[in-house]
Amino acid sequence: MSASIVFLRRLALLAAALPGIACAQDVLVRNATVHTATARGTLTANDVLVQGGVIRAIGPALAAPAGVEVVDAGGRPLTPALFGGITDIGVEEVSGEAATVDSAVKLEDQPQRPEFDVTLAYNPDSVLVPVARVEGIGFTALGANSGGGFIAGQGGVLRLDGSADPIGPRMLFVRMGAAGSELSGSSRAAQWMLLDQMVAEARGRIAADSPHALLTPAGRAVLARYLGGSGRIVVRVDRAADIRQLLRWAGREQVRVAIAGGAEAWRLAPQLAAAGVPVFVDALSNLPASFDQIGATLENAARLHAAGVPVAFSQDGDASHNARKIRQLAGNAVAHGLPWDAALAGLTRVPAQAFGVADRIGSIAVGQQADLVLWEGDPLDVGHYAERMWLGGRAVPMRSRQTELRDRYLRGSATPPAYRR
Repeated sequence: MSASIVFLRRLALLAAALPGIACAQDVLVRNATVHTATARGTLTANDVLVQGGVIRAIGPALAAPAGVEVVDAGGRPLTPALFGGITDIGVEEVSGEAATVDSAVKLEDQPQRPEFDVTLAYNPDSVLVPVARVEGIGFTALGANSGGGFIAGQGGVLRLDGSADPIGPRMLFVRMGAAGSELSGSSRAAQWMLLDQMVAEARGRIAADSPHALLTPAGRAVLARYLGGSGRIVVRVDRAADIRQLLRWAGREQVRVAIAGGAEAWRLAPQLAAAGVPVFVDALSNLPASFDQIGATLENAARLHAAGVPVAFSQDGDASHNARKIRQLAGNAVAHGLPWDAALAGLTRVPAQAFGVADRIGSIAVGQQADLVLWEGDPLDVGHYAERMWLGGRAVPMRSRQTELRDRYLRGSATPPAYRR
C-alpha cells in the first residue's frame, strides 16, 4: 500500500474520531463584556441568556432559569461568531490535489456559467471546518472561483455548525481586471463587452437561439435573477479604474454589487459610499503585487470606513486553509486607523448584512441565533484565543485535526508516532 493511501486513511480516521457539536443546550453567559456588533455597542458586566438556540435576553444580573448551564465569563469578551471571509472551506481539502477541489468549472463550449452553484459540493465534514471553528469562526461565504470564464458562478453563506445547506440568498461571483483578462480575450476591456452581451441575452434583447449566444438557457435565467435584484454580485477587482467602470455598470443596470479585494478602492471611497457598495478588503495588502495594486495601502480599510463605506474582511491567496488569519487582518486594520468596533463589525455584522443574513447571524441581539464566542482576551489580537464557542446554542468542541496532532506529539500518546516501526 502506498504511503499516500496510508496517509489519507489515517486522515479520514482522525476526522471521523473528532466529536461533532454537542447537543443543543440552554446557557446563561454571565458577567461578560458583550460586544454586540449592533447600535448598542459594548455592554460591560452583562449577561446573555440562550434558550432553544436563540438569544432570549441581554442585560445585567439576569436570573438563571432552572436547568440552564451558567458560564461565568469573568468580564472576558463575548462576541458574535466571526466571519471567515470568502473561502473554499468545504469544497477544497488539499489545493494541490485536483480531486479535492470543487470550487471552479471549466467548460470549453460555453465557459460563462452563472448557473454553476459551488454550494452543491459543500462537505460539512471537511477537516477545515473545525480548524476554522477553534479560531472563533462560525460562518463563511463559499465563493465560486473562475475556471473557464470570468463569470465564476454562484456561492452562498455557510454556517460552520455541521449543517449541509447554505442560508440566505445566493451570490454571483465575477472576476474583473487583470486576473480575469486571460478569460476574456486577453483584454480587460473585453470583459465589459462580453458582460454587456450577457446582460442583453438575460434581458431578452438577444435571441436565445442566436448562434453567438454566450449563455445557456439556465445561465440566462440565473443572470436575470441577479439583474432583477435577487442576490448580490460579488466582483473580485482591485484597480481603481476597473472599480470606476464597475460602479457605472452597476448604476446603469441597477444591480447590487460588492467588491472583494479592492486594493485601490480607497481612491473611490466617496462613490462607493454613495452607492452603498460593501468592500471585502485584505487589510494586509500593502505592496504592488500586480499593476492592479500599485495604490495598495494598509490604511485602505480606515479610509473606506471614514468615507462611510461598509468594510468587511477577506483574504487573497489561500483563504480556506488560513481562515484563522482573518483576525490578523482586522487587527492590522485597527493598527492603521480603523476603529476597533468597525473592525469587529467587519468580521460579524457587515458581511451578514452584505449577504442578506443579518436577521439570523452576525450580532448579539434578542431573537438572533446564538452563535457566540467567549474569548480569553482581545479577539482582534492574535496573542489571545477563543475559549468557548456556541453555534445555535450548541457547544462546539474546541478541537481540530491540528490540535489533535499537537497534543499527540507535544505531550505524548498511547498511540505511537506515525511511521514508527
